[in-house]
Amino acid sequence: MVRPRLMRQVARRAAEVVVPDAGVCHRDRVTSSAAQDNPPPQSAVGAGATPARASESARVGLVDDFVRYLRSERNRSEHTIRAYTSDVTHLGRDLATRRRSEMPIDERSGGERSGGERSGDIADGDLDAALVAATLVDLRSWLSAQAQNDAARATIARRAAAARTFYRWATRTGRVTADPSLRLVAPRRRGRLPAVLRQADAAALLDVAAMAADDDDPIHVRNRAVLELLYASGIRVGELVAIDIDDVDLSTDMVRVTGKGAKERVVPFGIPARQALRAWLALRSRLATSDSGAALFLGRRGRRVDQRQVREVVHGLVAHVRDAPDLGPHGLRHSAATHLLEGGADLRVVQELLGHASLATTQLYTHVSVDRLRRSYQQAHPRA
Repeated sequence: MVRPRLMRQVARRAAEVVVPDAGVCHRDRVTSSAAQDNPPPQSAVGAGATPARASESARVGLVDDFVRYLRSERNRSEHTIRAYTSDVTHLGRDLATRRRSEMPIDERSGGERSGGERSGDIADGDLDAALVAATLVDLRSWLSAQAQNDAARATIARRAAAARTFYRWATRTGRVTADPSLRLVAPRRRGRLPAVLRQADAAALLDVAAMAADDDDPIHVRNRAVLELLYASGIRVGELVAIDIDDVDLSTDMVRVTGKGAKERVVPFGIPARQALRAWLALRSRLATSDSGAALFLGRRGRRVDQRQVREVVHGLVAHVRDAPDLGPHGLRHSAATHLLEGGADLRVVQELLGHASLATTQLYTHVSVDRLRRSYQQAHPRA
């Protein structure tokens, strides 16, 4: 009987091959883990590659790093993060496409690729390299092309702001040697006054919501509470849908909301909003499920209501108010601010209620009030 130890020795010798090389015998194991773990050294650049392209491939993930910076350090809202990510990616793809079109055909990296990738696709390395190599002229050409394609002034202004934020971060962190956006100027936004409801229209709108809630349908009762709270507090729709039950204090008529930049503030509301919220909370359990959590406002399936649903509710109810402008939740916010100022509220107080970081943003509503005053004067005064 062959011993196991002897069998292992025979198998090991059978797996070894003697290879003569200039009079020296090397025994190479057929399956060598050392050869797999330590492959033959290659040049840092690799065959056929240039040092520039090697450095470009090492910068994959530039936009992802920017997103992490916006989320963790700047504490930006998800809406802003999505917008800035889209803008910077749009810039990178535009720059990469231009760079590719200027290259000789035999040097383009966007030709036939492995894995069936289309020739028009932009690799992450190409996008990052284009962003790093951008100049002020490139950025101006990018914005100019959008203006020629009839992009809105607000869109162009936001994309310019996204580019400036990106390059400030990239320069500060050493990813870019010089900031090409320092002298980048975007067109000024048109000073359009927001559409707002007249006070009589706002009262009619809330009456419509109250009449619809008379049938005790939980959704109709919820809709009334939503409109009352939006108009009474002037909060944003994103702030509204994020409210939990514990954020509302019906004993003091105050609600805690989280605004832009994850900044919390406490906003008051009135007696009608309190009554509407009490009526909704009495029926909330009829929609609540295990997925509801602590959400204040729920949808038909018991989940937290989303912004799209709230917009549909507001637009649908406003349509029942004769001669009222078609507006959504943000229009109710504009209306609340305007009516506060028309009622004599201090501008600083309105700024605090709305959660504006700058007083200049709140001053927009003073223009709305003055514009209304001017129209009323012209219609009523005999010497106007």
